[in-house]
Amino acid sequence: MQVNGISEEELFSFLSLKKDEDSNYHHVLSSMCTIPHPVAVRAHQMFIEANLGDPGLFPGTTSIEELLVERLGTLFHHPKAGGYATSGGTESNLQALRIFAKMKGSRRPNVVVPESAHFSFEKACDILSLEMRTVPSDETFRMDVDALQDQMDENTCCVVAVAGTTEYGVVDPVKAVSEIAHDAGVPLHVDAAFGGLVIPFLDHKIPFDFTLPGVSSIAVDPHKMGMSTIPCGGLLAREPSWFGLLNVETPYLTVKQECTLAGTRSGGAVVGAFAVLEYLGMSGMKAVVEGCMKNTRRLIEGMETFGYRRAVTPDLNVATFEAGTVPPGWRVSRTRRGHMRTVMMPHVTRDVIEEFLQDIGEMDA
Repeated sequence: MQVNGISEEELFSFLSLKKDEDSNYHHVLSSMCTIPHPVAVRAHQMFIEANLGDPGLFPGTTSIEELLVERLGTLFHHPKAGGYATSGGTESNLQALRIFAKMKGSRRPNVVVPESAHFSFEKACDILSLEMRTVPSDETFRMDVDALQDQMDENTCCVVAVAGTTEYGVVDPVKAVSEIAHDAGVPLHVDAAFGGLVIPFLDHKIPFDFTLPGVSSIAVDPHKMGMSTIPCGGLLAREPSWFGLLNVETPYLTVKQECTLAGTRSGGAVVGAFAVLEYLGMSGMKAVVEGCMKNTRRLIEGMETFGYRRAVTPDLNVATFEAGTVPPGWRVSRTRRGHMRTVMMPHVTRDVIEEFLQDIGEMDA
């Protein structure tokens, strides 16, 4: 750090060089985040200083967070759900497990997750000293429900299902999982960080939300398909009172108790998430999802023309392939099983898909 700092011109010249390193984002086919909607950016800038960590100082921002939770709860068929805006799926999943571990009160609690579960559950179980038990996937990379009960016992504090796996874009059989969990009296947490803002807008309905009596909580990330600024996730629970289990004393703040994991929380990102949902509405969000799904089908069709077999038919806008060569300059990722993985986010337009397929074709020529 320089003693007297540098000029604004020098600073932004340096930052521009670094921004140029990120300028090929339209060639990134592996991200579950996307370029924020302009409405989200504008809204975020209006609330740039808002800190939801001390909500009494920012009552307007706090009321918007409450509206965001209500909008998401309504989307998931439970307008009265409790919740708050998190930093993303990792925090949401950890907080859900905290709630259910406290509710269980077992000295040796365990959590049962599908093989496809996000790595955030491994972190959460490590932090909370929970035993993590894994249910294998079937041939479609969804949870094998027949193997679920074998992993559950009297110390199981939570079962997890995934509505939109990060690797393959498939949805676990949440309805069947819900029935098993409900019958056993065990809470079911649905990780819909990605799928939560996709599934409700599909033409074919996939049950995953509070309409299922066994579903106790849902994680959703507006900074993914909600096109909000980063970071903005959300955790919703069937019973708002459950968040009281997480309260700690905050004597020097304007509120005297808080249940959140983070202290300082960006109000700007929360307002950005709310703004996009309000601006686009159900019809606008449906159009975005339809476009992403259409591009997903086009990519699969084109890749199979070049001999790249799909690993699975996805429920959401994720496409995976058994073959793996990628043209230079493009960013894809690999699943733990070695499949090429791509995600058709809103920034991955039809033109981008066609450019990628053209490069695939030239590479194989």
